[in-house]
Amino acid sequence: MKIKTIKRSSDDYVPVKSTQESQLPRNLNPELHPFERAREYTKALNATKLERMFAKPFIGQLGYGHRDGVYVIAKNYNNLNKLATGSGDGVIKYWNMSTREEYVSFKGHYGMVAGLCVTPQIQTLKNQNFMLSCGDDKTIKLWSINNDDFSNIKSDEELITSINGSGALIKTFYGDHAFQGIDHHRSNSTFVTGGAQIQLWDSQRSKPLSNLSWGADNITSVKFNQNELDIFASSGSDNSIVLYDIRTNSPTQKIVQTMRTNAICWNPMEAFNFVIANEDHNAYYYDMRNMSRALNVFKDHVSAVMDVDFSPTGDEIVTGSYDKTIRIYKTNQGHSREIYHTKRMQHVFQVKYSMDSKYIVSGSDDGNVRLWRSQAWERSNVKTTKERTKLEYDAKLKERYKFMPEIRRISRHRHVPKVIKKAQEIKNIELSSIKRREMNERRTRKNKEFVPERKKQIVGTVFKYDDKKHTKSNNENNDN
Repeated sequence: MKIKTIKRSSDDYVPVKSTQESQLPRNLNPELHPFERAREYTKALNATKLERMFAKPFIGQLGYGHRDGVYVIAKNYNNLNKLATGSGDGVIKYWNMSTREEYVSFKGHYGMVAGLCVTPQIQTLKNQNFMLSCGDDKTIKLWSINNDDFSNIKSDEELITSINGSGALIKTFYGDHAFQGIDHHRSNSTFVTGGAQIQLWDSQRSKPLSNLSWGADNITSVKFNQNELDIFASSGSDNSIVLYDIRTNSPTQKIVQTMRTNAICWNPMEAFNFVIANEDHNAYYYDMRNMSRALNVFKDHVSAVMDVDFSPTGDEIVTGSYDKTIRIYKTNQGHSREIYHTKRMQHVFQVKYSMDSKYIVSGSDDGNVRLWRSQAWERSNVKTTKERTKLEYDAKLKERYKFMPEIRRISRHRHVPKVIKKAQEIKNIELSSIKRREMNERRTRKNKEFVPERKKQIVGTVFKYDDKKHTKSNNENNDN
């Protein structure tokens, strides 16, 4: 009697490093695994619960903070762990985010530091780091922030000598008015300042190159585009947002909103898009090619949004608000995926992403500079291959089952302060009342126009070309 058997070579399926244990191939036929979906759902539910258990976003504060409120924060785009902050008493501090200690602290201005930016490394000045600051004392100062300048300073007397002498302070620019904001060009020595006028400067000259003002009493913030390098945007006290082109040395277009804009940030991955922080509790996402409507509206705050910043990946933004909270949004979603707050944190005036998008830095008027995780449950320790594979597998499961009711409820639940919760309830009642009134009015007025949510905040748009102005009101936008 002959018996035919299947013979396989163990070399086909046994790993080289463990030849003693035989590893059988896995059969992926779904008929042999009838409960696979149920098991995956259970794993996704457990992963979601563990995610909320390990959610500890607050890492700590940087050093001992400031003695006054932190109103400006500047990232160093060339270093992951370097950061500069300025406070209301004129003190500027330069931080090491790795150790959470300050490199140097000095009195930069008499009065509030209104603007701060770290200049990029220009081709002729490799490995040279500089910082520009402006304030209420009508001065702009250029500082050197190289490690060599601060490494030999041991005492406060040496620090004062270094700053007032030939050490950290390189140059001072004098203006005719108090400055409100400052930003530097990415590739050359040009920078722009706000205030009573918008002025274009060159760091090699002591006087401004040109005045680009267009109809605003006071310019509160200015921001250069990081991709289209010759474009920058400004926000003014007349509730306007103006775009400028320094190649033509003139403004190009302008929109006026119902309330004032506090901050602007350009998308680092999409050159034409930018986001603004508004006084009406919302942040708005615009495309500079069509500013008659917003691309998206980011809601959930219950007070004025003071600052906004893009993550380096371009798919998330972080906002800081006067309601003492920080919120993180996906750019394609209107509501926040995360809210951060502490008992002692006061009104948040500045928020910034780190250059690896792993951390968030916030500055508030209680004087503290706080460090947060952008993903509340992530840990920065070195992970084994097995642990990393497990985390990636759990992330895919959570993404697959995120619309299941139980998983959705657990992943969205957040504890918020009682004041915020009560204010949110009152705001929802007010918004529903406004919608109900509009619906009742539309029943009697059949010709009443419907204004989309992304157009409600725009009063009008103005275009400037060939030395002519073309104005378009909100009613014309609705007709189009």
